[in-house]
Amino acid sequence: MKAAVLHGKENVIVEEITPAPLQAGEVRIAIEAALTCGTDLKVYKRGYHARMIVPPAVFGHELSGAISEVAPDVKGWNCGDRVVVANSAPCGDCFYCRHQKENLCDDLLFLNGAYAESIVVPARLVQKNLLRLCPATAFADAALTEPLACVVLGVEECRPVEGHRALVIGSGPIGLMFLRLLKQNGCHVTLAGRGEGRMKAARRLGADDLVEVINPDSLLTVQKASTQGFDIVVEAVGKPETWEAAVQLARKGGVVNFFGGCPTGTSVRFDTALLHYSSLTLLASFHHTPRSIRRALELIEAGEIRASDFVSGECSLTQLPDLFRSMAAGNRAVKTLIRVHE
Repeated sequence: MKAAVLHGKENVIVEEITPAPLQAGEVRIAIEAALTCGTDLKVYKRGYHARMIVPPAVFGHELSGAISEVAPDVKGWNCGDRVVVANSAPCGDCFYCRHQKENLCDDLLFLNGAYAESIVVPARLVQKNLLRLCPATAFADAALTEPLACVVLGVEECRPVEGHRALVIGSGPIGLMFLRLLKQNGCHVTLAGRGEGRMKAARRLGADDLVEVINPDSLLTVQKASTQGFDIVVEAVGKPETWEAAVQLARKGGVVNFFGGCPTGTSVRFDTALLHYSSLTLLASFHHTPRSIRRALELIEAGEIRASDFVSGECSLTQLPDLFRSMAAGNRAVKTLIRVHE
């Protein structure tokens, strides 16, 4: 079968590989929709991810499809079942799993290989994070489940209340998902970002105010327009300078969620007086849980989140290396649907 294989820094090659035979407890999914992701772009630029992927390895993690093969011992799943699978599953036994913090599991098992014609799902993921789709659910919509699940957890940890004023910094897919879910919770949402297509998407998704951001200093215009500060500030960019700016934009007693992961080895500096005397709550949401995966799919199947609001282009699997080169060079597409069977 054809699959995109990551060989190192900015080196992805579409190759013919031999599909792995199923082991006990596993299923194979014929992939019908795979989506690009900012995390995949970071991995592409870096050439690896210490926890998720070590090259050479199949690449990509947002997918949906139909089961094409089932190991003999697997019960409850059949060939033809339409499904979505998360990109990880917790162990269920460690301290964090026992305390409902599965996103922090000491032994998260990750799954990669969405940019391919099929994928083998390990037994643990089959048991914990393989979900059946409603007959009417489009595969492209379902493929949004994993990133949306991360945002579901992030929004819950912000504890929004109807009427809260929220600022989302970043107009990528994650920022746009935060915007949509915060609006669903009754918040007045300002989105600070850039890119004409992304800002139009933000308006469609219900942004009350938009601020064009060229650099972190541009956020000062947001601060001037909001003398009281925001109840909730979400950093969905992943840059130290933006983390630092985010803290200055929250009101007294406000919440700042550092959702965007910064490059390894970077650090930030905060005004301790500001943090202390403003009694700010700082948090950093990470990943997802089995419960947030299920909640994300519920939102998708209820029509709250649709691929048409996030997918701004399509690309064949054979064109994937060129696509990632353009993304690394600054392509501002929100998400791209990869046609794996062309």
